[in-house]
Amino acid sequence: MAHRLSVLVAVLALMVGTAAAQDARAVLQTAAKTMGADSLKTIQITGTGMNAAFGQSYSPDADWPRFEVTRYTKTIDYDAKSSREQITRRQGNNPPQGGGGTPLQGEQQQDLVVSGNYAWNMQGTTSNPAPAAAELRQLDILLTPHGFLKAALAANPTAYTTTSQLPGQVGKRVTVISFTALGKYKVNGAINDQNVVEHVQTWVSTPVLGDTLYETRYTAYKDFGGVKFPTDLHSHYGDVRLNPGHNSMQITVTNVQPNVSVAAMTVPDNVRQATIQPVRVESQKLADGVWYVGGSGANSVAVEFRDFTAVVEGPTDEARSIAVINEVYKLIPRKPIRFLVNTHHHFDHSGGLRTYVAEGATIVTHERNREFFQRVFFAPSTRTLQADRLAMYPRAPVFETVNQRYALTDGTRVMELHYVPGLAHNQNMLIAYLPKERIVVEGDLYNPPAAGAPAPMPNANNKTFLDTVQRLKLDI
Repeated sequence: MAHRLSVLVAVLALMVGTAAAQDARAVLQTAAKTMGADSLKTIQITGTGMNAAFGQSYSPDADWPRFEVTRYTKTIDYDAKSSREQITRRQGNNPPQGGGGTPLQGEQQQDLVVSGNYAWNMQGTTSNPAPAAAELRQLDILLTPHGFLKAALAANPTAYTTTSQLPGQVGKRVTVISFTALGKYKVNGAINDQNVVEHVQTWVSTPVLGDTLYETRYTAYKDFGGVKFPTDLHSHYGDVRLNPGHNSMQITVTNVQPNVSVAAMTVPDNVRQATIQPVRVESQKLADGVWYVGGSGANSVAVEFRDFTAVVEGPTDEARSIAVINEVYKLIPRKPIRFLVNTHHHFDHSGGLRTYVAEGATIVTHERNREFFQRVFFAPSTRTLQADRLAMYPRAPVFETVNQRYALTDGTRVMELHYVPGLAHNQNMLIAYLPKERIVVEGDLYNPPAAGAPAPMPNANNKTFLDTVQRLKLDI
């Protein structure tokens, strides 16, 4: 009897699963017919709006810094799995606070291309390979309203009903369709009672936030030559614990051309041959016990004390930090890395902090960063897509926080940490100063010109840095 019951339960579960898949497929087919997805092969979208710099907020609880988009064009060939996104943007009336190029001088062109497994950026007629971006750009194609319907119908979708949480739609019934994309991304899409896609979301892995929300909301649908398409596209990329907005793009669509003629995209040879390069570390001795550890476009400074080592800056991600840690142990053997000094929270400067905590280091940062690091960066159970060392071997982070001034010392060598007030780039910036060696370590406040190039005009960050050096009477 027990065996028969277990078989009956299994059969019922299979029937429920099959029914759910059938219901999902029926909802998708109705939406595809309503929106004109069945006959849609290519599409070109044009409009204006804004986009933002992910991970570059002025303060940890602020939204991403915004730029005005004066021209936006995205052309997609669904069958070829290719797209080209062309953006003209400027600072506009947005506050010039934060990183990511803020403030923009004049107009900036972004030209982002993907074709199958290859991605590149166009700069004029030059193709610059971007192999690490290919997967996310493919994900962007299937997160469009019609791309979602096509991908879901080709997958093994499931469905459930709930109520919408979108402004103006709260309380209305929607059907949520779920499937797995590209073998690992769980994608949810909400189809409303008008049989159109109003919301698509997934999660991607980022070094700072772990599983990171990636979504677009689609509203104000109009008919364009028999294809229904939203005229309001609003995207979020971030973490609601950090900021409830994390607005990454807002496009008001002015025109849609369905089944536009798209020339077959040829992948340039340099793009086809490009690969994601391994982390490169190059060290240079600056003074006795002080090393500049650079390479691959990211930099740290290692400082030897009597019984320990301190590293200033843990940028980029875990792979970078592991390589730097290994190099530091070669330069300064038999001394633990006891402190990691973080100049500011921007993600390109803090992406490796978890690796240093896993190594046993104390994080030294401005006191206003501590809540963000504790509540978000070091939160447990947020690394399901890509586990790191700290997720595999958890330990609680230890912090030393700075208000105006802080000193690391072993009684002989001193490293001073100073707050930089009045800075537009970041609200909570620190610099490190070694008075005996007359060395200052900064992040994003000054970049020397290339060899033989003229010095650029000083910007606001340069001036604030200089003011701080003079006010503190640092002898560099």
